[in-house]
Parts: sequence; structure tokens; C-alpha cells
Amino acid sequence: MTRVSKAELDEAARSWNGPYRPYDLVKEFVVALSVVAAIVIVAAALFSSPDDAPVTIAQWARQAPVDFVTTAVAELDGSSQVATYGPPYNHNGTAQHTLFIRPEKWLGVSHPVNTSQDYVIAPLATIPNDPAVQAAVSTWSGATSDQQTKWTDGYTKGIGTGNTLPAKLPPGDYGPVPTMMTALLNLAQSGGLDGALLTSRQFFQTDYTKPLLFMSDSTAMYFAGLGQAQHLLGTQWGMMNETGSYPGQVWLWLYTFWYQVKPIGSSANADLIVFEIMAVLSLLFICIPLLPGVRSIPRWVPLYKLIWRNHYRELRSSSGPP
Repeated sequence: MTRVSKAELDEAARSWNGPYRPYDLVKEFVVALSVVAAIVIVAAALFSSPDDAPVTIAQWARQAPVDFVTTAVAELDGSSQVATYGPPYNHNGTAQHTLFIRPEKWLGVSHPVNTSQDYVIAPLATIPNDPAVQAAVSTWSGATSDQQTKWTDGYTKGIGTGNTLPAKLPPGDYGPVPTMMTALLNLAQSGGLDGALLTSRQFFQTDYTKPLLFMSDSTAMYFAGLGQAQHLLGTQWGMMNETGSYPGQVWLWLYTFWYQVKPIGSSANADLIVFEIMAVLSLLFICIPLLPGVRSIPRWVPLYKLIWRNHYRELRSSSGPP
């Protein structure tokens, strides 16, 4: 138990004989509230994010059907970026790491994604009363991996590139792929695929991981093109709020800053490197009261004396005790 000396008790009990100043707490509260509200309103008007409609797979399938189908084929044969990404989605790729730090490997696959099953086979199974589609799926599932690759490679070459799908494919061995892709495209354009890819079991659907990963695999960079138009790519500095026309996450500027620094931005482990840098900076910020020198900055720059300068002037001119 801490003992208090008699001198400390006497000092605490000593009466104040110096000057007093009136202080209107309500007035200060109203003034502070008004100033902050004005700043918020002006900042919201100048820096608000555009209130754009959400991007959907249905929108993608209608505007770029060739890109959608080409991407779906890559998901089907397991050659897409997501299919070969690795943890936390699957075991098909190398996780990001720096030296011995491998958080993705340590945590493992926490959000499993099987692109062939999740993006093609399972959605097609939701189409009712269509024996041709179900027969095509059965044919695909019963084929060898080499045969499946031949079908998808031939189909990708057959549809080519452009904005519209060809009315008729050139002669070739495409197996069940055309039937599956036509059905999947129709499902996507109707909006059914958006709902089929939501994985949340709660009333409110909040897990959009699978739809976003599917669109991010766009072979023609459809999703990335939308991000580029809003200056949201890793090589750009834009930030956007998810919902509503409110100020964007200005605090994210420090995260996006590190992606502009080479060789961080061009590294395959850029996300992990930026996370580690921000973790160190956050730890330093939390430890400011414990860092010698840094914690003394308020004493070197005594702003409180500037704010209360009139009070200290009167205190010095007073004849009473300090």
C-alpha cells in the first residue's frame, strides 16, 4: 500500500487564493459541436465516395458474355487464378510469405473454394427440369482430366474473343462444354448465379467472397477495368466506401502508399509485406507512451501553455501563491 506523506496531504488540503475565471461548459460544447459538424459536412461534400450501384455477375454476363464464358471455362478446368491461388481458398498454390512468416500456410484453408464445383457444377444443378444440362454435367464428371482439358481448350479457341458469342461454333470436339456454358450464361444473365454463389446461411447475405473471386478472374479484366475507372487498382491511390455516398476510408491512404513503393508493389508477397509494415507501425503507435524521447514531445512543444496563455499571465501577475 502506498503511503502519503504529511507534506503531500497539506498541499492537497491547501486552499486556493489565486484568481478565478468564469467557464461556460455548455457554450464550449455548442461551439465545438458546431465547428466539428461544419467540418464534417464540408469534408463529406468534397471527399464523398460515388454511390455506385453494386457490380453483379448478371451485369457482367450481359455486358461481356464472351469474357464471362471464357472465365467460367477456366474455373471449370481449374486453370483460373483462384483455382491455383492456394490458402486460404485451396491447396493448389504457394501461399504468400516473407522469410519464416507464413500466416496463410499456418492458418490453412479457411474459406474453401472449388472453382469447378462452386462456379459451374453446383449452379447448374439448381436448374430444374433440364435433362440435357444434367446429362452434360454427368458426361463431364465421368471424363478423364485429359479429356476435360481437350474439351475446354477447344471450346475456348472456338468462341474466340469479342463482345458477342458466335452463333455457331466451328467444327470440333467440345464434348458437353457448350451445353454447360450456354446454361450457365443464361442462369447468370437472369441473376440466378448471383444468388447461387452466396454462402451465408444467415437471413442477411453478407458473404460475397465467391462472387467477387469469380469476377476477379475475368480473363478480359472486366472487374479490374471497373476498379481502374474508379482509381482503385493497387497501382493507383483511390479509396471507396462500400455503401452510401459518404467519405471514403481516408485512413487507408497509408496502406495504399506502400503498394506504390518498389519492390513492394511488384512483389508476389506484396499483401503480406504491407500487412507486416502496418502491424509494426500500429505497434509503435500503441507503444508511444513507452518510447523514450517520443513520449517527451508534448513537453518540448507545450501547446497547452499557448492555449491557456491568458490564464498563466494572470497567474504570474497575481500576488497570491502560484
